[in-house]
Formats: sequence, structure tokens, C-alpha cells
Amino acid sequence: QRSISFRSESRPELFSPRPWSRHGPPASTKRRDSKLWSETFDVCVNHMLTSKEIKRQEAIFELSQGEEDLIEDLKLAKKAYHDPMLKLSIMTEQELNQIFGTLDSLIPLHEDLLRRLQEVRKPDGSTDHVGHILVGWLPCLNSYDSYCSNQVAAKALLDHKKQDHRVQDFLQRCLESPFSRKLDLWNFLDIPRSRLVKYPLLLREILRHTPNDHPDQQHLEEAINIIQGIVAEINIKTGESECRYYKERLIYLEEGQRDSLIDNSRAVCCHGELKNNRGVKLHVFLFEEVLVITRAVTHNEQLCYQLYRQPIPVRELLLEDLQDGEVRLGGSLRGAFSNNERIKNFFRVSFKNGSQSQTHSLQANDSFNKQQWLNCIRQAKEKAAAGTAGTAEARFPGCPRAEAPERMEQSDCESDCSMDTSELGAADCERMEQTNSWDSQKQIETNV
Repeated sequence: QRSISFRSESRPELFSPRPWSRHGPPASTKRRDSKLWSETFDVCVNHMLTSKEIKRQEAIFELSQGEEDLIEDLKLAKKAYHDPMLKLSIMTEQELNQIFGTLDSLIPLHEDLLRRLQEVRKPDGSTDHVGHILVGWLPCLNSYDSYCSNQVAAKALLDHKKQDHRVQDFLQRCLESPFSRKLDLWNFLDIPRSRLVKYPLLLREILRHTPNDHPDQQHLEEAINIIQGIVAEINIKTGESECRYYKERLIYLEEGQRDSLIDNSRAVCCHGELKNNRGVKLHVFLFEEVLVITRAVTHNEQLCYQLYRQPIPVRELLLEDLQDGEVRLGGSLRGAFSNNERIKNFFRVSFKNGSQSQTHSLQANDSFNKQQWLNCIRQAKEKAAAGTAGTAEARFPGCPRAEAPERMEQSDCESDCSMDTSELGAADCERMEQTNSWDSQKQIETNV
């Protein structure tokens, strides 16, 4: 699952993030011990309930327990990270406001749902009706709009601040402390989004064990429709926010590289780092109707993306899945002594329009990541051919809007993309030389 997500350095599920630390995070993450309804309350009630009703009570309890855990984590993020860093002047108030966004406003929202669920719980621990509560409360989740839309910029700023040894030292100490459960700060900041996209699953589970003649049946169906609509809308707005963020950080070496297809894009279908057959690392963006190959550079202490060659219209892009070993690595010496791992997971994109032509051999870091790129590019071509690429809703057919971004998160932070420089002309090589000066500067690793 992944949704409304931002590529991250170590991604867990949907738009899941990955912990990052100079010394590397602990290998495993300590999860909370799961609590079951039947183990929390007097088990003597079980003999009066059917197996289906017990499962329903377990699902309702899981919803309530999840709210309790979420509230605890949100308070921990503020108390253990935000407040100490502000007090110790490790970050400025403005920087912390950007990174934490509207997290504070989410705490009372979930405390309200938890209180409502606890009020309808009977002394024996069972709950008869929750549907009406959810129908009345779920519209409050529209306030997640601003929090999720801010996460792209928040993640980038946090990654940048990790270059500061004081910030890194503080976060590392927190990571090694018991309270963190071996989760880094970004894991805590991404918990609200992960919770948001989990609501449809939780409600469906309750509905699955609710009898057809139960009063909750209709309310639960209505609640599921409400949350699906909210998640889809927030996912669209988050995608648009992410797209604006990256478009603003594109650096054009010449005016001719500017393309209206980029300017008119409302969403990034996928993006990530890939390598070419010479081992050059590039950052590739697949917008709705155009593929943009760039090189990550640090400019004015911000991570930016400098364009290579002309953007490639998706409609005219030719995609080729290359078999392992089919690509010849650049440089005779390197090619002669290369191992099999270096010639795997390549695919090729090419474009020809009159006198303009390009060919790029791109290498993902594993077969799964390569397949994700192939699928995304093929889907984008289908949408472009059908004339629907301009709509944000058309990016990921057949899957919930909330889950689409999460699926590419892994490729965003872990993939390697590259361009076939063997086909570059003199002018292109000159432009590439201009980027070498950027390489000496520290690059910020970012993942949304």
C-alpha cells in the first residue's frame, strides 16, 4: 500500500519512508505488541457470541486501538523531536514548522474519534454500533489535505538538514533510544498518511463481519464511500503539490529545453535515480505526457535537477525491455572486467522526430524496480494515446488513488537511472561538463 506518498529513503508500505542515518539505522524495527479484543476484555463473553461477531468485535477494537497508537505517536513526535530541537536551537522555528506541518492539529481530531468509540463501548468491552460515528466523523479528515500536500517539501528539507552534524547527531541519539522503537523521525511524520489510507481497509473488515440485517450495515457502506472519496481527493492534491515542487526545481541549460508538456503537468507518475551504461547517475521524471532526464545537483543549498537534452514526449517515446547482458557497458576496460550484475535490469527509451533523435539506456537497481518503470511508462503511453493523460485521475488505472504513489515509492528512492551517453553530440558533452562542477558539492538525498 502506498498513497499520497512521497518517495522516501527506506520505504515501508504505501508512500512509506525509509530511515536514514549517517551510521545506518538499526537492522530491525521494534513494533508494538498487537492487542486483541478477546485478550483485552473478559473472555467469558466469548461463549455468548458467534465466531462472526467475535471477529467483528476484533475489527472494531483494532480501529480503536489504532487511534490510540496514532495519538501516542503524534504526541511523541512533538515532545521528543519538535520541542527539543526548538529549545536547543538545532533547527529554527520556521524550519520545524515546514517539516512538521499541521501535525499538531491532527491530535485533537483523532482524540475525538477515540473518545466517541470509547463512549459506545459497553462494560463487557463489546460495541454494537460504530457506523453512525464514522459517518459523522470521517469528513474531518479533509483537514489532512494541507498536511499531506506539505510532505514533499517537508521530506526534502529534513534530508537537507541531516547534512548538519547537530541535526544528524540528535536524530541518531533518538533512533538509538527506546522510545523511538528504532523508527526515525520521518517514520513518525509519515504515520498520519499511512493511517489515512488504512481506514478503507479497516472499515471493510468491520463490514465483512457485520450481518446484512445489522443497523450498522448501511452506515458502514456510507462511511467507506466517504473515506474513499477523501483519500482520492487528497491523493490528487498531494500529487499536484509534488508535481509543482519538482517543476520548480528543474534547471534548464538552455531555453529550448522548456516544454509546455512539463508546464501543463499536474502529476508525476514516477521518478527516481537510474544509471546509464557508463555508470552515470541521472534522475528521471515521468510526468503525465513527458519523460524528463536530469542530473541531481545542489544549487543555493537546495537539491535541484538539471536537464539533459530535450524532454521526450510520451506519445512519441519508444520503450524497449532489454534482456540481461544485452547492453554493452561503456569503456572497453570497464566492459571487459564487468560482472554480470552490472549488465542487468536495463531498458531503453528512444525518440525520433525529424532531425531530433535520442536513445537512452537506463538501468534500474533490481528487476522489481525495472518492472515498475516499464509498467508506469506503458501506462503513461496508453493514457497519452487515449487522450486522458491530462487528467490526474487517469494516472493509475484499476487501483485506488491513495495506493498508486506508494507503489512507486520504492523505485523513487532505490532505483538507478541513466542515459546512454555514447550517443551524445559535442554540444551535449559540453553541457555535461558544465554539470561536473556541481558534483563536488554535497548532494542532498531526497525521496518522496
